[in-house]
Amino acid sequence: MNLKIIPVNPYSSEFVAEVECPKLAGDISNQCFEQIQNALVSYSVLIFRNQPLNDFQQLEFSKKFGKLEKATGDYMKLEERRLPMELNDISNLNENGDILNRLDPKLLFSLGNMLWHSDSSFKKIPAQYSILSARNIPSTKGKTEFADMRGAWRELDVSTKRKCIGLITEHSQIYSRGILGFDEFSSDQLAGMKPVPQALVRRHPKTKRLSLYLSSHAGIIRDWSMPESRLFLIDLNEHATQKHLVYRHVWEKNDLVIWDNQSTMHRAKSYNIHQIRDLRRTTIAGKISSIKNMPLNFEAIEEQF
Repeated sequence: MNLKIIPVNPYSSEFVAEVECPKLAGDISNQCFEQIQNALVSYSVLIFRNQPLNDFQQLEFSKKFGKLEKATGDYMKLEERRLPMELNDISNLNENGDILNRLDPKLLFSLGNMLWHSDSSFKKIPAQYSILSARNIPSTKGKTEFADMRGAWRELDVSTKRKCIGLITEHSQIYSRGILGFDEFSSDQLAGMKPVPQALVRRHPKTKRLSLYLSSHAGIIRDWSMPESRLFLIDLNEHATQKHLVYRHVWEKNDLVIWDNQSTMHRAKSYNIHQIRDLRRTTIAGKISSIKNMPLNFEAIEEQF
């Protein structure tokens, strides 16, 4: 059967789409999965409504896209985890399923998700896709915003594009959490958060389209001073998150959202922390460094402007 794919972003017909399809919890046909894959190339964010999944079903569906990342980017110790390592715990719950105190370091660390970011940009090989399942949401529902980084690159003026080409940024969760004043890290945690290089402009491995590669994890541009780096990155982030480049998703229980980290940024919005919020994310591991796929010569890509 052919899936019904409906663009939902009023500002861009190629950024976000809602997909009407059979239940993903079972064995979906190869034809259906191929259509989902193709849609993820055409768009950057796909929304599936009314898709109740348990952990096993989410993991099995996610594995169809490729190798899964292990959840190494959270604050919890192994013995404090309530989910398998292949599932990122996007919740306000402890290992017993109780709501965390608002001053709990795990909850404070998770507030970094409310800054614009791209998942796993702090890894040498950053993530491809993220698949987020809404198991339980507050009465206020909660929202996640997505920014179109292909559109952000396309709309940059030529002089700024020329300035961006060839630049390398360094990404670490130390930078993103530092923005919020969070610095409660053990020596072992700090050792695992050493900055990694990422291209400021990246080429998508499938579409070959260019996009800005920004994130709150990006702290400095190589060979630039920290103040100059921060100012330039702030300007680029302001440009990339203009209203017409952003889609806001309002969560319903059993929503499943898939996005391409290679062409988007996202951030969570505030919610009622006194009510249960339980979302679970699987992350498809990347295959190539953003550095290896970065454009190096402005003139060689000028025809894409």
